[in-house]
Amino acid sequence: MSPVRMLLWLVHVSLPIAGLWLLVARPQLDHEFQHHGIHFWLILGAALVSLALAVLLLRAGRNHRDMRLILVSLVFQLNSGFLGLHALATPGIILSSSNVGFTAAVPVGLVLGGLAALASAVEYGPTARAHRYTEVLGALPITLMAVWALLSLTRVPPFDAVPDPAEVQGPLVAAAFLGAACYLVAAGRYAYLYLRNRGTVVLSVLTAFVLLAEALFAVGFGRSWRVSWWEWHVLLGAAFALIAISAHRTFVREGSARGLFDSVTLRSTVQAIQRDYARALEEMVAAMDQRATGGVAAAEPLGAVGQRLARRFGLTERQVAVLQQSAQALGNEREQVRRLGALVAVGERSSVIRGERQLLGEIQRLASFAFDRDIVRIGILRQGRLYFEDGYPPHPGSFQFPLMVKGFQAGVLEITRPAAPSVPPSPPGAPGPAVPLGAAEQAVARSFAAQASTVLENARLYQQLDGLFRSYMSPAVATALIADPSQAGLGGELHEVSVLMADLRGFTPFAERVGPSEVVRMLNTYYGVIVPEILAQGGTVVQFVGDAVMALFNAPVRQHDHALRAARAGMALQRAVREVRERVDVAHRDDWPMFRVGVNTGPALVGNVGAPQMRNFTAIGDTTNLAARLESLAEPGTVVVGPLTRARLGEHAVVRDLGAFDIKGKRDPVSVYELEALR
Repeated sequence: MSPVRMLLWLVHVSLPIAGLWLLVARPQLDHEFQHHGIHFWLILGAALVSLALAVLLLRAGRNHRDMRLILVSLVFQLNSGFLGLHALATPGIILSSSNVGFTAAVPVGLVLGGLAALASAVEYGPTARAHRYTEVLGALPITLMAVWALLSLTRVPPFDAVPDPAEVQGPLVAAAFLGAACYLVAAGRYAYLYLRNRGTVVLSVLTAFVLLAEALFAVGFGRSWRVSWWEWHVLLGAAFALIAISAHRTFVREGSARGLFDSVTLRSTVQAIQRDYARALEEMVAAMDQRATGGVAAAEPLGAVGQRLARRFGLTERQVAVLQQSAQALGNEREQVRRLGALVAVGERSSVIRGERQLLGEIQRLASFAFDRDIVRIGILRQGRLYFEDGYPPHPGSFQFPLMVKGFQAGVLEITRPAAPSVPPSPPGAPGPAVPLGAAEQAVARSFAAQASTVLENARLYQQLDGLFRSYMSPAVATALIADPSQAGLGGELHEVSVLMADLRGFTPFAERVGPSEVVRMLNTYYGVIVPEILAQGGTVVQFVGDAVMALFNAPVRQHDHALRAARAGMALQRAVREVRERVDVAHRDDWPMFRVGVNTGPALVGNVGAPQMRNFTAIGDTTNLAARLESLAEPGTVVVGPLTRARLGEHAVVRDLGAFDIKGKRDPVSVYELEALR
């Protein structure tokens, strides 16, 4: 409520009490006006309006099992009943003369209603003990009215007194002011409820309680048939009429009596109502999804589905229509969220190092998830023609969004929406009915195509770089550099490695005897079989120098069993060479030299060595030098290992001790072992 409206509300509710103060302060203004008919129908009308509100509130309270609604209903029941008794006190209408019991019925009913109003301001939980007395509270008003009417008609003391013009005297005056205080306290609580949910009906109840408090003040000060006396009669009618008008407006707006007093309910009831509406909304969304799957437009009337939901949740036709619109909006929002989530997932694939076909398959799966009612395919251009994974040609009624690589079209994202999804779709290549995509859907599809283009471009770029890198360096080094390009910088770190050195014994005489083409053929044949064996054990081939090859283990990828891997690679290398010599059918095959292999383990400086323009990944140090010396000590077709390698192999190796050798650059003799087998 805006400050201006709040001020206007305060002015309106303050006018009656200001008028009462004026009449009390200046009795000469408190004129007498006596009209029994007006009095009877005014009070009876207020009683009937109050009774109607009480019935509606009681029904809503029992439906929701809400103690506040039941207590507010009790306020109106008590006021209705005792107002009806007061109407009977009108002389000459039903009774021939005034009756003190009927005359005093209004203040009594108002005070009892004030106590009920105060009790309704309390926040009751769903398991509160007050719920046990619901039936008692329902029977209380009629019981009190019956007892009061019986005592009034039988004129049992003190109901045998002659009515006084003031109507309210002695203890009733104090009770009237107490009842007024109860209404004002309850009004304060309902003001808090209004600030929380801004309900029209709760504001009306708040205003009615203020007016009823003012009516009790007027009862305490007024005299029969005077203006001050008529004032509280008018205030009673105004209080109940205000709520009735608010309820009627809500009824006209909603088209149903259900939910008229939801803004007055307890917090637990509000939560239960919200859960009911949430379930209704979820069921509506599910129903609309099923209808959409069957080819029914979202804007079409719900029919039997709407009737079922209306019966289950007590909804009017208008409420069902609003719920349908909400469900459509919620469904569209969820669909967009799902599509955007899939779009984000496609974007994440742009940094994944995988093959083109695998990535495109994942993108098609994500796009099919985003456009779950459509047929989604990805086609790739090859030699100017589109090829799809399923083998069918492009669908003539589809939407196609281009996949671009370096400014050139490389494929399409094809989306086809069948006109009747309930009918099995015809093959994508056959002509068939299709419906257009919405503007928002096309925007999402274009974003999918743009992200897919990025993924496709990255995949092809990676494939080219990967092939280029792996042609000139070990796959392990290439992968490490792609993952972390900073490793390409010059420099290195000290690590324990196992170095494998292999060269061909008698290569120089062989090269002098045969032509260059035979030498290249021999080297390529040998390297073609020994490199895969080294790579199979996780080795990194760091260089080829003529007839020699050098491989590292435990760099750049860490391997706890690097010595064993190097030994296995050496043995596999020799075995592969023997097999290829038996298999190859060329001249001078028996003259092809044999490899000798040396393996050594120890610390080495591992990293990139060279210049900014040209560099090489290698291992430098005594460990590498000793591996070369060991290789020179080996016989063709054998593998020799150094002492630390022998120690690392342990029981896995069967070796023959060749003795200790004086090695150039080493102060002490070095033990050398020939590797015969590995367990």
